[in-house]
Amino acid sequence: MSNNRSGVFIGGLMLGATIGALAGLLVAPRTGRETRKLLKKSADAIPELAEDLSTSVQIQADRLSANALRNWDETLDRLREAIAAGLDASQRESQVLKRQQVTPNSDSLPQELERS
Repeated sequence: MSNNRSGVFIGGLMLGATIGALAGLLVAPRTGRETRKLLKKSADAIPELAEDLSTSVQIQADRLSANALRNWDETLDRLREAIAAGLDASQRESQVLKRQQVTPNSDSLPQELERS
């Protein structure tokens, strides 16, 4: 979860920096020609910034995917263990019930004698 937040933070930081730079250029006390040159340089840097942002997002997505797969594998392992424990318990209980059916209960013996 923290990986997701850090990716969002980095993306927001880059976007905020870009917006701040553009706002600073527009408000700065420069001539129109100087401002246009700076805007052109900034505009030329946007594809590189977008590529960096894309790479950052891809890295975060890969991390999240790896975490999701690891969590899924751990969940499957716990599920398999729980199923195996349930099967063992049901087999033991079945054996106990079979033994009770084979050996008559001492309480039921007097009742059978009374019926005869």
